[in-house]
Amino acid sequence: MESGYGILKFLVPQVPSLANTAVLRAMMSGKPTPIGKVQATTLKDPGVSGKMWVATAKVPAPGPDEEGVREAVFQAIDDMKVEGAPEPNYTKPQLVDVEVEWTGFRPGAAKGEKPPEISETEKYKRLMEEPTRMSETTILYFHGGAYYLCDPSTHRALCSRLAKESKGRVCSVRYRLAPQTAFPGQLLDALMVYLSLLYPPAGSMHDAIPAKDIVLSGDSAGGNLAFALLQLLLQLHRSSPNQTPTVRFHGQTVEVPLPAGCSANSGWFDICRAMPSISSNAAYDYLPQASHDDPLTSRFPADSAWPSNPPRGDIFCDLSLLDHPLTSVLAAQTWANSPPLWMCTGQEMLTDEDLIVASRVAQDGVKVRLEVYEAMPHCFSMLLPSLASSDKCLRSLGVWCRRCVEEPEGLKTEGTWTAAKTGEEKSVVVQDVGPITAEEARSLMALIRERRGEAFERGDRATPKSAL
Repeated sequence: MESGYGILKFLVPQVPSLANTAVLRAMMSGKPTPIGKVQATTLKDPGVSGKMWVATAKVPAPGPDEEGVREAVFQAIDDMKVEGAPEPNYTKPQLVDVEVEWTGFRPGAAKGEKPPEISETEKYKRLMEEPTRMSETTILYFHGGAYYLCDPSTHRALCSRLAKESKGRVCSVRYRLAPQTAFPGQLLDALMVYLSLLYPPAGSMHDAIPAKDIVLSGDSAGGNLAFALLQLLLQLHRSSPNQTPTVRFHGQTVEVPLPAGCSANSGWFDICRAMPSISSNAAYDYLPQASHDDPLTSRFPADSAWPSNPPRGDIFCDLSLLDHPLTSVLAAQTWANSPPLWMCTGQEMLTDEDLIVASRVAQDGVKVRLEVYEAMPHCFSMLLPSLASSDKCLRSLGVWCRRCVEEPEGLKTEGTWTAAKTGEEKSVVVQDVGPITAEEARSLMALIRERRGEAFERGDRATPKSAL
């Protein structure tokens, strides 16, 4: 871990977000920190200032007697279960109201300038009236943070930048965090917000947004959630081959169309952490090493948030679901009929899973743009925004999102590799970038699921481990 420690010592002074800095310091500290304490640090709202509009809204859940959204998710989990894996074992969460932050670019604001003291509805109106918002592109964004950290407030600068580059708006989702809420709570929140964009409940700030104007997006775990939502939508379509699938939502039967596109920045696509780059790229990254066999220790001392009650073997999900396609999208059997995808990765611990998904997507005939950046750590474009590679990466993502909406016919499968020092760009064949096949990846994931399960059964069930 010495190389990873060195990366952290380099990164911490340069990271602009206090929340991100706190997370990095927790990772580089030799002293374990209770999960609730680390989580709370990343949930402190730094406020809104500078070149951004932020309008907070509540997305109401359907009534308790309306089960359409829950039933759709639970049925998909059952239909997509992995052959040979244990029967999925999980608590079925209820739907809850979910907050979102509508984010837009505010070019006339000075650095550090506070927003006017007006209502959230008026802020949204000002956001929509900005002359720089020239596109109907709407990015539905899911923040990263290993499913247990961070918040839309930690990602405001990023979302404002994406709104600027796409000339559109961003809807950033305050989904429920683990360990307090385990899978599939996050997926339920994601689907409910997506449906609410299409079919606004009474009292919503926004008008109905066509699916052709919506692009799913996220970083790290949020990228996995965006792709999991897409896999869920694809599964609904696979289950209804002759017509657009429908669900009951706020008293109506509504269609569930596919979005215009989906993107992931350093997507954490393998919750098992089973791919070779978890070890081989550790020198370029700050993420903690994987440990699958130690049943007695936890990265987090016990507190009110963790361990869970009843105990489970992973912060995010039950161990029976580690390699399920809706928890780890690397395990997805097919991406056929998907809308266009955009992906980026550094030379990081998650590189292999990103490359395998990209190559499989391309092999399935889906249009995908892949960007690989030499010697860059996980989510580098957010942690080190002053780098030329970071600027290039975020501009590319924003422009691609707009093209998904405005000129999807012009998109094509393409890949690039960018040198760290010179910025030189080379083309790569996306279909061939996977270091191993998708089938080999699924086999490695199954082995880790089995090892984690055996370790959990051997050890102290009151102190289960985290994946990340």
